[in-house]
Amino acid sequence: MKTYWRLLGFARPLGKYAVPYFFYTLLHAFFNLFNYVMIIPILDVLFGQEAIVQSVVEKPEFALKTSYLREIINYFMYQQYGAQYNTMQILLLLALFLITFSFFSNLFRYLGQRTMESMKIRTLEKIRNRTFDNVLDLQVGYFTNERKGDIISKITSDVQVVQFCITNTLQVAFRDPFLIIFYMLGMLVMSWQLTLFSVLYLPVVALVIGFIVKKLRRKATIGQETYADMVTMIDESVNGVKIIKAYNDADTVKKKFYERNGFYSRVMWSMAKRQQLSSPTSEFLGITAMSVLLLFGGKLVMDGSLTGSEFIAYLAIFSQITRPMRSFTDAFANINQGIAAGERVLELMDTKSVIEEDENPVRLEEFRQGIEFRGVRFSYENREVICGVDLKIEKGQTVALVGGSGGGKSTLSDLVSRFYDIDSGSILIDGVDIRRYSLRSLRDHIGIVTQDTVLFNDTIEENIRMGRRDATIDEIIAAAKVANAHEFIMETDSGYRTNIGDRGMKLSGGQRQRLSIARAVLKNPAILVLDEATSALDTESEKIVQQALDSLLEGRTSIVIAHRLSTVANADKIYVVEHGQIAEEGTHDQLMQKKGVYYKLIQMQQMV
Repeated sequence: MKTYWRLLGFARPLGKYAVPYFFYTLLHAFFNLFNYVMIIPILDVLFGQEAIVQSVVEKPEFALKTSYLREIINYFMYQQYGAQYNTMQILLLLALFLITFSFFSNLFRYLGQRTMESMKIRTLEKIRNRTFDNVLDLQVGYFTNERKGDIISKITSDVQVVQFCITNTLQVAFRDPFLIIFYMLGMLVMSWQLTLFSVLYLPVVALVIGFIVKKLRRKATIGQETYADMVTMIDESVNGVKIIKAYNDADTVKKKFYERNGFYSRVMWSMAKRQQLSSPTSEFLGITAMSVLLLFGGKLVMDGSLTGSEFIAYLAIFSQITRPMRSFTDAFANINQGIAAGERVLELMDTKSVIEEDENPVRLEEFRQGIEFRGVRFSYENREVICGVDLKIEKGQTVALVGGSGGGKSTLSDLVSRFYDIDSGSILIDGVDIRRYSLRSLRDHIGIVTQDTVLFNDTIEENIRMGRRDATIDEIIAAAKVANAHEFIMETDSGYRTNIGDRGMKLSGGQRQRLSIARAVLKNPAILVLDEATSALDTESEKIVQQALDSLLEGRTSIVIAHRLSTVANADKIYVVEHGQIAEEGTHDQLMQKKGVYYKLIQMQQMV
């Protein structure tokens, strides 16, 4: 239940909802009870009991007895008509009472439900926001180890399960106990003997239902995890549909999906069987109890201990008390599924980023000197990929990192932006360890253009504006011109307001890359990281993009990572990275003269 109470913590301030809901449900239960108590005088009138039509001159004293109801009705009738009132007039009064009680009962029921719905919606909004905030605050490395579909499932599906299973239970916990208490009070006034049986019998119903739903929680956890697997597979299949079709592998992918979907359906069916069994079982037990009451109550009527109208009203109320009891047990049948989903959501919410801010961070106001790596070591999951690297990048220099795939080039650039934290050594900017700087001020000075261009399903304008949210349209156009993107943008249907589709799929690879460069131009960073920015492009697109990059590099401190060594020949300094270490360093001419690793790489690319 720790998970349950923690989830309810998101409903704060709880009093804003709980206090009005308390009074609404209390009044609903009060008026609802009288809807059924009114059965007694109505039956008395209809079946000709003369005792109901008799003059009561003085207002009777209040008493928890059904006879008080008869007396107070006759008193009001006497006040209205004197001693001349008849059966039809009493029926009219009873009908008006019944309509009034029903109106107020349903009015307060509506107000209570509206209050609770407001609480549920606001609570789930807070949970989604908190979870999404935490996801975006996590370090980049987290997303390489976790399935994207599982994260999406927790934020969407699991949170929705929490809404229907956890907060609904709160509503039932407030509303149904009041109904049960008022119904029990009415039953006790009519017959303490029958009520004693009811009090002993109802816990049996709760125990039986509890036994039925005991194993739901474990199955609910399995169900949520399987659903996350399916979301992951759908996401991968949709994104990779071109490859799936190219390799004629659709049948295999479909088969895998059928297997996962089938397993999920079996888990849900197993849960549904238990969940759906709880309500019919409680209803059967309720009918069984009414049958016993029919025998016991019939004997009391024949003995004269109970009138026929009281007995029928008692049965009507007892039939209603089983409804909140069923609702109560049904809610707790579902709570295990909600807790299982809640645990998955809270697990994601509680995951902390390993990239922590300094307690008293320094703000990087201006980049003045340069970047320095001193004995930097870094590991991915106990596998060391950067092994004691030392290098310097002076302000205004363009430094190239070259070497074979997996050597650690991209990792070195990621460490500058603190996407990961080093194991030992230090990375200094202007002589200060970057771990001392606030993350926001550090990243404000760094711009990144990668091989895998990341664009969003939005307009061209908004994708470029990500570089600086307060930019004007004129500044966006100027950035696009520097990136050689303005011409193709103006050829689109709506210019800068053209939606580029999911991941920018409406554009070519070169066009997407130029938008990415325009975004970096708009940000105007002091430090620029180009990670294989042209390697995925054809020759023509590469030439256009390279021109845009040359414009972008002017006057900046740049780290350029490239496999195509022709793009880094003019770099101020080149570092050859192999197996997480600096194998060689120097200018293009110096490295060519050494005829070492760099020379061999050039030869392999047939550039000698």
